[in-house]
Amino acid sequence: METTFLEDVTANQANRAILSRWQRLELPNPWLVAGCLFQTIWNVKSSRQAGENIKDYDIFYFDAGDLTKESEEQAQRHVDSVLMDLGITVEVANQARVHLWYPDFFGQPYTPLSSAEEGIKRFLVKETCVGVRPRECHAPYGLAGVYAGTLTANPMVPQTDLFVRKVASYRQRWPWLSVNEREVEHGA
Repeated sequence: METTFLEDVTANQANRAILSRWQRLELPNPWLVAGCLFQTIWNVKSSRQAGENIKDYDIFYFDAGDLTKESEEQAQRHVDSVLMDLGITVEVANQARVHLWYPDFFGQPYTPLSSAEEGIKRFLVKETCVGVRPRECHAPYGLAGVYAGTLTANPMVPQTDLFVRKVASYRQRWPWLSVNEREVEHGA
């Protein structure tokens, strides 16, 4: 299924272009993650253009050797210079420093991550925990749910209010998505 997923996400020409320039990004342990991937699948399943209404394209990397905001901003500027002709918004985040800003932003504690892959595993909705890079896919909870359109709260992120808001936003754009209510009811 990973090979199919990699092919399907490149139906979005922005994803395809980003992956074709991957080596030029020069980031440690980078992954293209989140909405630009699963929303591409949902768009195609909804007979929409693959890149329709995708707000931004997220790239995670992991550099525990430099946790400064300035270093992350420098990485953002470099990626912007490599991808600026695509006409999309790209957000770059060093997963080694998430624990430094997350509590202020979300009002919840966040234990430090040990890898970019661990950051992917902690998305609010389990089916959205996906990342790709050339010829490689990381989907800690599998890919079947992405294609099935199920939305399950991630027990690693027990923030039911945020989950409910996120699901409402997704279902407004893709009404066919279904929520795994049992997971929500049992404290996930």
